[in-house]
Amino acid sequence: MSNHSTHASRTADESARGWFTGRLPQDWFTAPAKVTVDREEITVIGTLAAPALDEGVSDAERSAAADGRAKAFREETRENRMAIAREAEHRFGRKVAWGVDVDGHSVLFTHLAVPVMTRLRQPERLVLDTLVAAGVARSRSEALAWSVRLVGRNAQEWLGELRSAMEHVEQVRSQGPEGRDGA
Repeated sequence: MSNHSTHASRTADESARGWFTGRLPQDWFTAPAKVTVDREEITVIGTLAAPALDEGVSDAERSAAADGRAKAFREETRENRMAIAREAEHRFGRKVAWGVDVDGHSVLFTHLAVPVMTRLRQPERLVLDTLVAAGVARSRSEALAWSVRLVGRNAQEWLGELRSAMEHVEQVRSQGPEGRDGA
C-alpha cells in the first residue's frame, strides 16, 4: 500500500470513528463504542450494562441473561440503528454492522461475509482438506475461515504489535527525509 493510500485509509478510519462517537445516542452504551473499519465494512460494537443477577447464578443463566439483554437492545434500537447506518453508508461508502458486548459475551447482529480469493500450494490445501475430512469444516472455504479465526484469536498480542509497528512506519514515512532535520 502506498504512503498516500495508507494515510488516506487511516484518515478515513479516524473520520468514521469520530463520526460514530458523535452520532450515537449517549445513553446506548456504558463506554464509547468500538468502531472497526476495513475496505468493505464498518463494525460498531457497544458495551451494554450487565443484567442484574442474583449471587451465584449458573454460567448458563448468566449467558442467557446476556443474550436477552442483547436481543432487547437489538429490537429497541432497530429503527434508529438503521437510520444511522444509512447515513454512515452514504457518508463512508461502506456497509455498517452492529454488535454488543454484554457481561463478557459478544453478539454481532449483522455483518458481511466477503469472499477473498487466494492461491494455495498443495501443503496448504492438504491442511484445509484435513479439516474438512475431520468434520471441523464443511468445505475448504469454511476451513480457511476457521483457520483465520483461530490465528486471530491466538495471535492477538502479535497482531497488535504488528499493527503498532505499521503505524510507526507510516508516521516515519509521512515525515519524509526533510521532516527529520527540518531541512
